[in-house]
Amino acid sequence: MGSKLVALCLIAVAAYAQEAKPVIDNEHVTVWDQPDFKSQTNLAYDHDVVVMWLTGPYAGTAAFIPRGSHYKPSRARSVIIELKDAPTARYENKTGYPPAFPRPHVKKLLENNRVVVWSYRWNPGEPTPMHFHDKDVVVVYLEDTALISTTPDGVKKLNEYKAFDIRFNKGNRTHTELLAHGTGSAMMMELK
Repeated sequence: MGSKLVALCLIAVAAYAQEAKPVIDNEHVTVWDQPDFKSQTNLAYDHDVVVMWLTGPYAGTAAFIPRGSHYKPSRARSVIIELKDAPTARYENKTGYPPAFPRPHVKKLLENNRVVVWSYRWNPGEPTPMHFHDKDVVVVYLEDTALISTTPDGVKKLNEYKAFDIRFNKGNRTHTELLAHGTGSAMMMELK
């Protein structure tokens, strides 16, 4: 990763924690949606951090920032995910279906011993393969996205998300997804 990208990541992470409340806070992660900043304050986190850029020159990318690094604010919209030290769940796949990732058309953005970050676009008329989520995942929708989720027993549910909606989804789930209408894309961070 280039030094400019790391510097921007460091910039993005810090100030938002000072100025906003998290959108998700559980035993595994604290997540902030950073729309824009004016502060120039430096901060250091006590935990590792993942930054996902949603807008600006690095839109659609992600970076890992180790604990203790110092940051300055960024003008690009990003999602900042602080990784807590609680052990993460890994769910045993007894379904016979493949894991959720990798899958066709997915792009791996980042992987280390803590996380894997994926970029995915649902294609009209093309359902994802039926899959099992063996990890918990933070999902950031990049545009308005309407998905029909279907479980192996045929139960369907329509899930509609707005651009920049953020969700924490527990693993141990099996389903397929089909775009209901329009377009849909997301960045997804699996916890290892």
